[in-house]
Amino acid sequence: MQKVSGRKKSKQEPMQNGEAMSPQTQESKSSAEEEENRLTPSAPPLPPSPPPPPGPPPCPRPRLVFHTQLAHGSPTGRIHGFTNVKELYGKIAEVFNISPSEILFCTLNSHKVDMQKLLGGQIGLEDFIFAHVRGETKEVEVTKTEDALGLTITDNGAGYAFIKRIKEGSTIDRLKTVCVGDHIEAINDQSIVGCRHYEVAKMLKEQPRGEPFTLRLVGPKKAFDMIGQRTKAPKSSEGKMVSGKETLRLRSKGTATVQEVPSEFEEKAIKQVDDLLESYMGIRDPELATTIVEAGKDKKNPDDFAEALDSVLGDFAFPDVFLFDVWGALGDVKNGRV
Repeated sequence: MQKVSGRKKSKQEPMQNGEAMSPQTQESKSSAEEEENRLTPSAPPLPPSPPPPPGPPPCPRPRLVFHTQLAHGSPTGRIHGFTNVKELYGKIAEVFNISPSEILFCTLNSHKVDMQKLLGGQIGLEDFIFAHVRGETKEVEVTKTEDALGLTITDNGAGYAFIKRIKEGSTIDRLKTVCVGDHIEAINDQSIVGCRHYEVAKMLKEQPRGEPFTLRLVGPKKAFDMIGQRTKAPKSSEGKMVSGKETLRLRSKGTATVQEVPSEFEEKAIKQVDDLLESYMGIRDPELATTIVEAGKDKKNPDDFAEALDSVLGDFAFPDVFLFDVWGALGDVKNGRV
């Protein structure tokens, strides 16, 4: 029997074109491939996509420009760029080169001390603003003979409380030196500058009967011969496109807004609430009354109204009986009973 001779299998060699490659040939081919890879330039990165073209710029609202004078007589100035009463006073003071603290209050479209024309939280876009500045200071001794002095207090929104109404036949009415428009600067030498109207009304109400106390008052500067030189108030229409039915609503917090004039319901409701403020608190404040009406006009029940009012005017701590009367007044206006 023939022996088959054992033979070690040799490791299979790499092939090229059907023929075995030597190690030297394989190494040279690998080196050539690496060199080719190094010499072949890579594709440049794609440039970033360009940003989208900007949209059209927002259309700016026309600048609101108002005309103003000092109520006792002055040239006409122009003001703009204010959002609340303090900024308004600052703009007026800048125009006439006076301190803002000189301004007691402003009236609209009348240079007279007319509380029906008093500037509150809204200015008609065609309104002319008259600034009443500090005049004579006087001290008056008052003895309370009944619980109410007969004063209605308001404030200018910038720290000055002043007399808006004097009840006929009252204690104050008998003191002929006390006038509507007088700023109450101090009670018994205690300054009340910076106090809100309801705080001043409370102080006066707490004065004991039969005991005299002193009021330091500052009246608005009176106009004399300069009244005849007053120029006719031009319409404040420069830089505006308005319908004549809009107002600038000034706010103590936030920016001023242009809005439609109050509706008939709102006007009647604001009047009713302002009367209740005078009855309960001895103050008149159309702006405060407006805020109360706005808080209550869409509410379904007095609890929701009280909660809404507390969220915006919690510092006033209105008594419950006042809230119920206000709620009733709003209902009377809605139902046409007023």
